[in-house]
Amino acid sequence: MQKPKGEHDGHRERLRQRFLKEGLDGFAPHEVVEMILFYAIPRQNTNVLAHKLIDRFGSLSSLLDAPYAELLEVKGIGENAATLLKLLPELCRRYTSERASVEQIINSAESAGRLLVPRFHGLSRETVMMLCLDAKGKALGIATLAEGDVRAAQVGIRQGVGVALSFNASAVVLAHNHTSGIAVPSYEDVSMTMRLREALAVVDVVLVDHIVVAEGDFVSLAESGLIRDDANRLVGWSRYF
Repeated sequence: MQKPKGEHDGHRERLRQRFLKEGLDGFAPHEVVEMILFYAIPRQNTNVLAHKLIDRFGSLSSLLDAPYAELLEVKGIGENAATLLKLLPELCRRYTSERASVEQIINSAESAGRLLVPRFHGLSRETVMMLCLDAKGKALGIATLAEGDVRAAQVGIRQGVGVALSFNASAVVLAHNHTSGIAVPSYEDVSMTMRLREALAVVDVVLVDHIVVAEGDFVSLAESGLIRDDANRLVGWSRYF
C-alpha cells in the first residue's frame, strides 16, 4: 500500500522543480538550506529550521563553514543533517579541483593560481601544498606538505625536497592559504620560501613561485618581487618557461 503524501510533500516537489528549471540563482539563502535539509530530514517542515540556521550563522557560507559540533547545538539538527552540511564545502572543493585538471601547462602565476586556488576551497586550517612541474611546465602533481599553524611549524625542508624528487620535478610552485582572509605575504612566508628554494637548488629543482591564497584570490611572491636568487636578481616565471 502506497504511503499517503505528507502536507509538505507538495512544497518540496515545487522547490525541487524550481531548482531543476532555474538553478539556485533566484533562491534566498534560507531556501537553499531548506532544500539541502530535505535530504537529511525527510518528513519534517525544514523551512523554519532553515531560517533559524541562517539567522544564527548570518549567511549561507558561514553556515557551511561552521564547526560540526556547533551545528549539532541547533535544535532540530541531528548527525545526518550536520554531516550533510559539512560535506557540501568539501564536495565543492573536490569538484573544482578535479575540473582544474593536473594535465596542463603551468607557465605563469595566473595559470598556477587557476590550478591551485580551488584546492584551498573550504579549508579552515592553514595548509601548504607543492605543485610539481616538468621542464616544459607540465603539471605532474600536487602534494600537501603541512597542515595547521604553518607559521609555528614551518614546512619541513627535507619533506619538500622529497616530494619534488618523488615526482621527478624540474620546478615547483609552493602554495598556502591565509585563513585570515588576507593574501598579503608575511615575513615568515618569504623566509620559508627562500629556505626551501635553497634546499631544492641543491638537487637541481627550481622553486619558481609561492602562491598565497585567501578568499578565492591569491598573491604571487615572484610577481611581487619577493623572491631573489643569489645574485639578488628577481626570480620570475619568464626566466624558466
